[in-house]
Amino acid sequence: MAGMEHARTPGLPFMKMHGLGNDFVIIDLRHGVETPDAATIAAIADRNFGVGFDQLATIDHDEAADARLVFFNNDGSRSAACGNATRCIARFLMEGSGKNHLQLRTDHAVLLAEDAGGGLTRVNMGAPVLDWKSIPLAEDIDIDHLPIAGDPVATGMGNPHMTFFVEDVESVDLDRCGAEHEHHPLYPERTNVEFVQILSSEEIKLRIWERGTGPTLASGSCSCAAAVAAARRGLTGRKVTVNVPGGQLQIDWREDGVWMTGPTAHVFDGVWRG
Repeated sequence: MAGMEHARTPGLPFMKMHGLGNDFVIIDLRHGVETPDAATIAAIADRNFGVGFDQLATIDHDEAADARLVFFNNDGSRSAACGNATRCIARFLMEGSGKNHLQLRTDHAVLLAEDAGGGLTRVNMGAPVLDWKSIPLAEDIDIDHLPIAGDPVATGMGNPHMTFFVEDVESVDLDRCGAEHEHHPLYPERTNVEFVQILSSEEIKLRIWERGTGPTLASGSCSCAAAVAAARRGLTGRKVTVNVPGGQLQIDWREDGVWMTGPTAHVFDGVWRG
């Protein structure tokens, strides 16, 4: 009613960011707000009634690293790794601090991030996990040739992955195949699923089904896992360009870990009042 004052709740401040269309809600806990519960995360994730995101991430203080990051899928479940969100947050923190190099603690590891020049951000996602127990899988099995139709590869990048190599990624029924394999009994914690087309020894094309999210335009950890799997199969070298629906990432599997380079975008800031 005109003339009436309406009290406004403080709400939950957030940032909306993306890396190649892989989009995130970022909440900075360093300013006194608290991590939302799973129901609130799922509500924020709704693209019709909320904000919409592929993953949600929080930033907090850390005694030894530049910041501590925690990641959540859009169903409210927690994830130990999210490469593109790490790059987005690294860019935000570097711009705020003036630093060109950062150490970011995640549930998986302390990750190194750096300014790669030209507006690009590079993150070391750490060494790939190639032990069946740590991926994790349900049983001791050949991770390079899983006993699943399509002969996929298993890899861990702080989260589990199943990678298929196909002649044409566009012909894959991603909604059906991704959902089916996410819940495969070999993966007790579910899995991300990638479908890879080899373009050359230095370039691949990728379609992605993310655990707890579904199809995404890009994914850092999935791009890393796909590149590692292709190199292990001898299909590419250890440095490749990964084409995802949202653009390109450069993946370089070095002795000190899997480095990922690509663009980021800080789209807008907002306040959740749901």
